[in-house]
Amino acid sequence: MHYQLKAQQLLTYSRIRMYRAFLERLAADQNVRTNGESHLFYFMMLCSRANFRTSRVVIDGICYAVASGEWLMPVKDLARLFRCKTDKSTIALLEAMQAEKLITFTLLHRGRYVKYKILNWHQFNTAVEDTASCTKEDGFFFFPYSMVNDFMGKGKCSEMDIVLDLWINAIYCDRHIAGSAEGPVVYFRNGSHSPLISYDPLCTRWGISKSTTGRVLRKLQELGYMELVAFPGKYGTAIYMKNYLPTMFEMPEMVIDRDNVALSLHIEIQVSACRNEQETEENFVVSDTENTPVPACHNSEKSPVCEQIVVPENIRCVPKSHLVKIVREVVRALSLQKYACASCARARYILSLLSDDCKRKTILTELVMECPSQKTYHRFSLEITPQPDEEDLPDRLAEQKEGDAGSP
Repeated sequence: MHYQLKAQQLLTYSRIRMYRAFLERLAADQNVRTNGESHLFYFMMLCSRANFRTSRVVIDGICYAVASGEWLMPVKDLARLFRCKTDKSTIALLEAMQAEKLITFTLLHRGRYVKYKILNWHQFNTAVEDTASCTKEDGFFFFPYSMVNDFMGKGKCSEMDIVLDLWINAIYCDRHIAGSAEGPVVYFRNGSHSPLISYDPLCTRWGISKSTTGRVLRKLQELGYMELVAFPGKYGTAIYMKNYLPTMFEMPEMVIDRDNVALSLHIEIQVSACRNEQETEENFVVSDTENTPVPACHNSEKSPVCEQIVVPENIRCVPKSHLVKIVREVVRALSLQKYACASCARARYILSLLSDDCKRKTILTELVMECPSQKTYHRFSLEITPQPDEEDLPDRLAEQKEGDAGSP
């Protein structure tokens, strides 16, 4: 008896690498507030200074051994990192983290120096080999994902804590998470495999109100820490982190496009209703080979690529002008995904009907993109779900009643 086996490695992401330079740039931004109760920012600043291996520090002729997971520094320098105005407030933060059993610390030289130790440091941070050593200025450390959820449940989070929470939960190019190929997207590992989230779970997670959540996210977007891709209705918002790829992978920054994200998240494209269908039909010309309207390229600046779009006549639920707009939006999103045919002037886009069921409000179509110059041929399946506006709903209901009355 013969067997064919398929083995696939299963990965669990238990920790993330955090760089000291990123934390120091974040701490230097005075526009981001640090007043909160979770202490995530302060604890990560202490972790960024901790040793990977034992070293020695000499203070006033006395030599101190600083083991792995420990560090010794002046209290004033720690106050500068914490952005505290006094040494007393800095010691108060250390006492709070010691009460939470995160660290232990000792004051030396009449309170001018502090020596602290990160508890459970060896569980996620092991000694680095000599061939892979790094200086303290270019240092990094590993932070566990599980501890982030513990910090988020302690109370009101500051803006600094919110930035770090979003940064740690960002995912890039994971085939199991929709939208992660378009850029580093925030996903809180809730089992949905979708990064779309509403403000309600965020305000519960961060211990703040819903209005404050929206204000903080808009502020962080203006400061350049993230980009919000919001969708109307019940879909929610996708949060993409800025400067994540250059910091974590030394890659260039990616441009986030809303339509491209919508396609990857399987969200319907919104098409505004045409007030005058006759004006819409005037924007099309008749192809020489097909008796089907195709868009005319009157303005090369707005439409650099003159597409030839062929749409079917037998779709009942969606007007032909709307189908053309939908195809144009899909082609524009495909061009951002580096499809050569989507940027070719000789390409043709043929939409064919697979299933048209107006009762279920779902239309299955197939889009064929062919390019004679590139000699390429691509096929895509499109699922179109008409969602009429509220102002058009009475007319739609009246048409449906007339159709039901005329049916036997």
